[in-house]
Parts: sequence; structure tokens; C-alpha cells
Amino acid sequence: MLQPTAALIVFGGTLGAVMVQFPFSVLSQAAGQLKGVFMGVRDPAPQLIADLSRFAARARRQGLISLDGELELIQDSFFRKSLTLAIDGTPADELRKLMELEMDREADEEEQIPRVFDAAGGFAPTIGILGAVIGLIQVMQRLENISAVGKGIAVAFVATIYGVGSANILFLPCAGRIKIFMRRKQVLRELILDGVLAIVERKSPRSLETKLSVYLSRTPTRVTPDPAVLEEYGLIK
Repeated sequence: MLQPTAALIVFGGTLGAVMVQFPFSVLSQAAGQLKGVFMGVRDPAPQLIADLSRFAARARRQGLISLDGELELIQDSFFRKSLTLAIDGTPADELRKLMELEMDREADEEEQIPRVFDAAGGFAPTIGILGAVIGLIQVMQRLENISAVGKGIAVAFVATIYGVGSANILFLPCAGRIKIFMRRKQVLRELILDGVLAIVERKSPRSLETKLSVYLSRTPTRVTPDPAVLEEYGLIK
């Protein structure tokens, strides 16, 4: 079952075909998603809600301009851009339109990432069959040695196993998992946009948390109470 030549044909051929179809930037992003597929990722929704609640409390006390110092600490580009527009005084309707266009643009770019593994799942079985045919050609050239023909045929079909197995056990499941990740990212962007709009509309931190709680995943999570929010409602001194 361990045949380096068959592995080189299947995985090398699949990688080459995928590199022809997709630009290197998309391939690097797809490779970066593998860590989350196998290791898991932490849902940032509770932390986002806590941050938005803290921003809402400060904006009600000191105004939106007081959030300008927080922009450099925000790593998410969508969050930073939407909050920048809010601080600059962009009306809520216009802010929503601009950021929804940004969401659509980012969604179009992210759709390419799982397609890398979908494409690999389509190429691998075909290249595996190609490897098997190449192996059979080599066997046919040595028919005079009948004792080696059976072993040679078995080795030839290992490439087919590599191709079909990698497609259905590795590539296609990875594509499905990454699609779930990309959809969750879009939901988190909707969370951010709704939170920033609530800050622009001067909503209270408590109503903001209640509104955004619908975006939490079904896995039980706990939003850490923010000291600024607790202080505003007189719960701590």
C-alpha cells in the first residue's frame, strides 16, 4: 500500500492541476484554513459582543469620537472600517449600504477558498486512474515474467486507491468544513454591522447585548461582563 511513485503521481498531479486553476493567493489562503479544519477554531462572537457593548457604553458617555483610539487595536478589517465610518459621522443608512457592499465583496473572494479543495477532490480520482494506467502499461511490458505480473497489477491500482481515498476522506470533507467557516464569518460580519449601527443610534449596551445574542452559536458560551457596562448601570463602583 505504500508506493512513493503512486503518491507522487496522484498528489503531485493534483497539486499541479489546482495550481493551474487558482492563483497563488487563493492557494495560500486555502492552506491557511487547514489549521482550523483539524485543530478547530474558537468562536469570536462572545468577545465581539463584549467589545461592542464596551464601545456603546463609552459612546453614550463621551461620544463617538472617543472611540477613535480603539481603531488601532481592532485587527478585523471589516470591524475597523465600519467603526471608522461611524466615528466619521456617516449616517446609519449609508453606513449599512457601504458595509453590505463590503460584505458581498469579501464573500465573493472567500467563495474561492473551499473551491480549491472541491477541485482537488475532482482531480485526484482521475489522476489516480491515470497512475493506474501508467502502472499497467509498465506491467504489460514485462509479460514474459508471469510471476511478477500479479504483483505489478496490484501495485498499479494503489494509485487509484490514493486518488479516490484522498478525494473522499481529505479534500471534499475539508471543502465542506471550510464552507461552514466562511458562512460563520459572514454571520459575524452581520453581527459587527448591527452592533456598530446600534452604537450610531445610541442604543444602550444592555439592549445591544440582547439584540446581538441571537448571533451566538448553539454551543453554550458566556459573554464576559464588561466593567464599563457594569459601571454605567451602577452594578459596580
